[in-house]
Amino acid sequence: MIEYKDIGWWYWLATAVLLTMGIFGNEQSFVWAIELTSFQLAHYIIREKSLKAFPVQVRFWYLILLIISLPEAMQWLFWVPSIGTWAQIIFGYCTMARLVSLWPWNRSEKLSLKSLTKTFFSRPVKGSVQQGFSQK
Repeated sequence: MIEYKDIGWWYWLATAVLLTMGIFGNEQSFVWAIELTSFQLAHYIIREKSLKAFPVQVRFWYLILLIISLPEAMQWLFWVPSIGTWAQIIFGYCTMARLVSLWPWNRSEKLSLKSLTKTFFSRPVKGSVQQGFSQK
């Protein structure tokens, strides 16, 4: 699901490259990835005109994950967003969006094994994972 016409896809691609550079030894790239994600978050807050908008929530929690991963003892954790971001770029599967969709204010159905299965094992869709769920 390469969406080269979408600015969000380009943000994720640049972030994935920076995280990969960090994993291969350029630790400054982790800081740049955090800075880029902060910029992306600000862009989406302005674009969506809401802190509650789903794309804003996804970027916020992604930023939190990157910040948690920054201390040297935690840098092994950068593998998680690195792999996840490449999955988002190449296949359109965003684990963070799926996790965020499970927050109580983002779901309309009760949390259950069925809803968890649907959340994590449904195929990627263009746009928001929430839109894909509502179509089924």
